Amino acid sequence: MKIEFIGGARTVTGSQHLLHINGKKILLECGLFQGRRSETYDKNKNFKFDPTEIDVMILSHAHIDHSGNIPNLVSKGFNGLIYATSATVDLCQIMLRDSAHLQEKDIEYVNKKKKKKGEELFEPLYVLEDVEKAMEQFVGVQYNRAIDLFPGIRFTFQDAGHILGSAGVFLEIEESNGRTISLGFSGDIGRPDSPVIKSPDVLRDLDVLIMESTYGNRLHSPAEEVEEDFASTIMGVINEGGKVIIPAFAVGRTQTIVYLLHKLFDQNRIPEIPIYVDSPMAVDATAVFRSHPECLDRETGRIFLEEGTDPFGFGRLKYIKKTEESKELNDKQGAMIIISASGMAEGGRILHHLANNIGNPKNLILFVGYAAEHTLARRIMDGNEKVNIFGEEYEVRAKIKKMDYFSGHADQKELLDYLRLNDQNKLKNIFLVHGEEDMALPFREKLLQKGYSNVQYPASGEIINI
Repeated sequence: MKIEFIGGARTVTGSQHLLHINGKKILLECGLFQGRRSETYDKNKNFKFDPTEIDVMILSHAHIDHSGNIPNLVSKGFNGLIYATSATVDLCQIMLRDSAHLQEKDIEYVNKKKKKKGEELFEPLYVLEDVEKAMEQFVGVQYNRAIDLFPGIRFTFQDAGHILGSAGVFLEIEESNGRTISLGFSGDIGRPDSPVIKSPDVLRDLDVLIMESTYGNRLHSPAEEVEEDFASTIMGVINEGGKVIIPAFAVGRTQTIVYLLHKLFDQNRIPEIPIYVDSPMAVDATAVFRSHPECLDRETGRIFLEEGTDPFGFGRLKYIKKTEESKELNDKQGAMIIISASGMAEGGRILHHLANNIGNPKNLILFVGYAAEHTLARRIMDGNEKVNIFGEEYEVRAKIKKMDYFSGHADQKELLDYLRLNDQNKLKNIFLVHGEEDMALPFREKLLQKGYSNVQYPASGEIINI
């Protein structure tokens, strides 16, 4: 067998890994690349393989950097099945439709400029009809249920603890020459003590592991400090009469933030101020969370579900879907919290809230997740004094804060713990993906120091025989 690393190699977006096993081609993920606008369109539009030759696809979770290019894959001739957990299928119904809508709006904006310059116009990567066709190819699978793909190839999903429905993939392979291989694909690894969803179920007894390394060189803040830091941060802005603007992914991070705000509000640790979730997709995604209580952790069940309380809804919280209501937030005065997508600030309603609030020193822009290089969120995080939003320059006068605890990705220690149940003598190949160099390379050194013998950081386009 061989592994072809395509997307999510030496970067954190556009996840795509192609397995060649027993004459079959199995695609792990088909995500959208996010970054400089000049690079993203061509990278996403054109595949480095023939979609018609892919036999089957396995999807670890619904985040757009892992799932977002599936409709384009299908429109270009892929007609195989797409395996995902049931919760992931439900989330993709929402997220891929939203992605098609945002792309059409984004292309419309870009083409206005191109038309004025007499340049060739872009077309959306895909439209709603492509999403509908792609969804017909999805197959929902429960955790811990072995599925026979082809003779000599079976897989099992195990809970990755990253977002609702996220999974690691365990592949049991018997090659035509009789050799057996246990291959794991970690997907995105969650945190063992994160709220709302269950802790990761570790892949074990592996010969080969394709492993994410997003935070391979960082330790997150201790969990016990987080609630107090979050509450005091909010109080500091409230006392100045400012607004807390939180760019957050509509699936996963938004629900975690809402959960914690609910908890702090019930404990009277934050006062009664308006809290808005301004993201149509987050509203729909939260409904999916409510419909999958089997994926929620014990604390969520104990504090909320056993008492018949909704963990994602409380008195001062308002979910916003209509555009008119979103625009009305621009004129509202006084202290408030606005949570809006996207987390990397590359599209969606968060751009309007940043444009309207980033210039006020009373306000706080609070980042609660990872942002890829060259995204607007990353530029703000990195301390740029001026940023471009909708083609206009804005001075960054608002306070900026990052709270890494809310990340859905395991840190270095948690990634090392993830490997603890694997025999180093058996696990002879580790491939680090979904990580930029400053995170993945130090993590690779750490693994080598701990005795793992063959740890590679493959580049896009690299093909490795196992």
